[in-house]
Formats: sequence, C-alpha cells, structure tokens
Amino acid sequence: MYQVTFSEQSMRELNRLGPMEQLALIEPISSLKPADLAHPREPLGRFHRGQREFYRLRSGEYRFYFQVQEETLHTHYILHKNSLEDFLLRNKLPVSEQQLVEQHSKFWKYLESLTK
Repeated sequence: MYQVTFSEQSMRELNRLGPMEQLALIEPISSLKPADLAHPREPLGRFHRGQREFYRLRSGEYRFYFQVQEETLHTHYILHKNSLEDFLLRNKLPVSEQQLVEQHSKFWKYLESLTK
C-alpha cells in the first residue's frame, strides 16, 4: 500500500468537502496497489506529459491526477469531472499550473456574471 500526499490545490479541493465525503473520495486512491498501477484499468488510467508519467483515477464526481514517487502517490490535482481543467488534463493539452488557476470554475463564473 502507498502513502498518499496532496498538493496545495488538492488540499483546497478536499477541504471544500465534509469529513465523510473526504473519506469516500480518497478511499479509491488510498487502496491502490502496485499491480493496479502496472496494468491500469478503468477507473484508473495512465498518460505522459513531457517526460513525466501521470495517472488519473476517477472517484465519484472527481478525478485524481497523481504521480508515483517511490512508495508515495503524490496527488497534483483533484478536479471535478465536468470542469474545464479536467477536460484540458484528460485531453493532454499543454497547460501550466497558472493557467489552471486562471481557468478555475469560479473564475469563469465570475466572468459570466459580468455579462449579465
């Protein structure tokens, strides 16, 4: 079993949820085994971004994007499945962390509110 660590973005997303929702959300990633990562099957996937290998794991309405670092799974992002950020990452489009912050759903909702 792996240790799971979370980036600042991931922690912010988790902290928006109640304790029981958090436990349900992280259960799939906390129960991953090396054999699961060696041969990913839905809801787990693997992709490359540059020279780095990432994994994607669906859990309820969210997706975890993480890397394996020895005995640790480091979660870079937790994104809602219907968000622009998730679409960009799933389709392997080039995007920086700053662009993800700018494209966060609250940012887009704010822009939409200005046109009303």
